[in-house]
Amino acid sequence: MNTSRWDERAQDFGLLFLRVSGGLFLLWVHGLPKLLNYSAELQRIEDPFNLGANLTLMLAIFAEVLCPLLIIAGALVRLACLPILFLLLVALVIVHPQWSIDEGQFGWLLLILFSSIFIAGPGRLAINHRFAGAFRYA
Repeated sequence: MNTSRWDERAQDFGLLFLRVSGGLFLLWVHGLPKLLNYSAELQRIEDPFNLGANLTLMLAIFAEVLCPLLIIAGALVRLACLPILFLLLVALVIVHPQWSIDEGQFGWLLLILFSSIFIAGPGRLAINHRFAGAFRYA
């Protein structure tokens, strides 16, 4: 195996690791608690765009449950990153603008992680790669 082939494989495994670990982390820490404790979350959720708590929570669950699952699977990865990036920016810039970098570091790290996935794409170890024609730019 030559160096360039090894580098390509390492890059694909690195992107797989980034997708799976980042997706699972967002799903486990934010998505599942919102889904499993819907009623309690409905009372606590911020509603910065006055859409109503129910719709705002459903959109957050979409971004923190469905989108990470798509990213983990490698389907529509770049498209699935967009709601997550939007949610993170809203949380950090609109909902919690008073947070210092220390207080918001988890959100900023997630923003960096999902921005990296958006820029780099899913890699070849993804459903996107298997169905390249259908998911070429997603």
